[in-house]
Amino acid sequence: MGANVLELQSLPQPRGAAVAPAFERLFEREYAQVVRIAQRVLGDTGEAEDVAQEAFMSFYRSHPADAPYAAAWLHAAAAHASLNVVRGRTRRAIRETTDAADRATRVVADPEQEAVAAEERALVRAALARLPVKSATALALRYSGLSYAEVAAAVGTKTDQIGTILRRAEDALRKEVMRDG
Repeated sequence: MGANVLELQSLPQPRGAAVAPAFERLFEREYAQVVRIAQRVLGDTGEAEDVAQEAFMSFYRSHPADAPYAAAWLHAAAAHASLNVVRGRTRRAIRETTDAADRATRVVADPEQEAVAAEERALVRAALARLPVKSATALALRYSGLSYAEVAAAVGTKTDQIGTILRRAEDALRKEVMRDG
């Protein structure tokens, strides 16, 4: 909770003004979910927190905190921004280099299993980055724990269409992963 307060205080605001109570409530209610969405896509907590903070700052600058679409907007923004980070590859290469150095300095219970798991995660993330934005966003949001209704609101579609969208997105992801594997 302490980090959340610091992040709220970093928002641009008039001198001497406090963050609006409505925005504080929105932040407290949605921050963890926005980070989870970004974390699911990125696999890196630090980057996920950066994405979450940027999403909240962007929302704060342009939208009223009590807007009925606030949660859906933030969830979609987290998924889109996270996918952009994955597509960027430069930061990913730096993260993988750092991670490889960290792993080299510690004992791994089963190095082969760890290597296989890391390779599988990289394949899935690369395949996810090649999917259409709506499909990738829907998958990222659903596998981050959002309900069908929340995913529908975030991607701008009807709740009764989400099952079909997700099934097609999963099929497309499976094909992309198989293409690489």
